Amino acid sequence: MKNIQEQKRIRRHARIRAKVSGTAECPRLSVSKSNTRLYAQLIDDVAGTTLLGVSDAGEKGANKTERARAAGATIAKLAKEKGIERVVFDRGGNLYIGRVRGLAEGAREGGLVF
Repeated sequence: MKNIQEQKRIRRHARIRAKVSGTAECPRLSVSKSNTRLYAQLIDDVAGTTLLGVSDAGEKGANKTERARAAGATIAKLAKEKGIERVVFDRGGNLYIGRVRGLAEGAREGGLVF
């Protein structure tokens, strides 16, 4: 049985996913995180494919939030190269603080609109 925090996160994610869906023109920017890493993917839900993905593993930064911001800038740069400018943000049920917020701000600074 999962702990209470994990159950709450899964419920929040189900609420978000009921409202958020990505297309080829406006893919879903999905965020998942572990204790040490943060992952982001651009997903086309209509075709059921992942367009591109990054993690904060190769990013430079003094702490996890700075690495997340750099990963956001990286995914924005790669999306621009593929001609993607608009996305919908799926925080994966995680609260919009810390690393999740850092990734979103980095992506916005990189030029993604959401």
